[in-house]
Amino acid sequence: MNFLLDEVARATLRLAEAGVDSPRTDAEELAAFVHGVRRGELHQVADSDFDALYWECVARRAAREPLQHITGRAYFRYLELAVGPGVFTPRPETEIMVDWAIETLRAMDVADPVVVDLGTGSGAIAISIAQEVPRSRVHAVELDPAALEWARRNIGATGHAERVTAHHGDMRTALGELDGRADMVVSNPPYVPTGQADTVPPEVRDHDPAPALWAGADGLDLIRDLEAVGRRLLRPGGAMAIEHGDGQGIDIPPLFPEERGWRDVRNRKDLARRDRFVAMRRADD
Repeated sequence: MNFLLDEVARATLRLAEAGVDSPRTDAEELAAFVHGVRRGELHQVADSDFDALYWECVARRAAREPLQHITGRAYFRYLELAVGPGVFTPRPETEIMVDWAIETLRAMDVADPVVVDLGTGSGAIAISIAQEVPRSRVHAVELDPAALEWARRNIGATGHAERVTAHHGDMRTALGELDGRADMVVSNPPYVPTGQADTVPPEVRDHDPAPALWAGADGLDLIRDLEAVGRRLLRPGGAMAIEHGDGQGIDIPPLFPEERGWRDVRNRKDLARRDRFVAMRRADD
């Protein structure tokens, strides 16, 4: 074992003691970041090239600063995104919803589908759809000016500025010009109940922006509003997907009743077989 790998082993123990969920992965990611290599190349770093900055980064992670804030990058599907203070860090579980949205768009008989991403944050959802559905036009809405700057930075850096437009606005009222024209509406809105702060990991509670987390006593305030937004934006037959939290799946389908023009309303599961997002369509008529 070379010196760096020995230090990674020590860092793994320190992060585990600090309560980090994935101590070995995070210790290796930090080592790769500091030394400018991939995780699989850590054994190639010469002992003389060890950088003491590594232990500064480990200390920050042990204090429960998000790994992505330390490295300045987050991975989402096929993207590497810039993230940091002021923007919600995209999560792997959201990729399942995006996969559904992409497959649904591909199955639509629409040449240039119009997509709306409400509460875009880093732009992860909007950019992924633009990248994987090449003729789509994506409108990404964000109310928080700081988060909007991160989204615009990522849209530009990934080369999708021609087909992803970032809008500063409230997801409940934005994009009136697209009323009745959207083929797909997708959103990862705030859904954490305000009374559950003690159950939220410090990486989330102390570092993700509050407007991206809290949504009333039951966490459904914004999702209730999205019912009317979806009816306004979607064309007949258009589809919508909304991420939600654990235990909320049973409460959301009744918010999208058939008498208001919704059909095929159902919960979809993540890789852990937990209800993760609700999907539905606007009635054709």
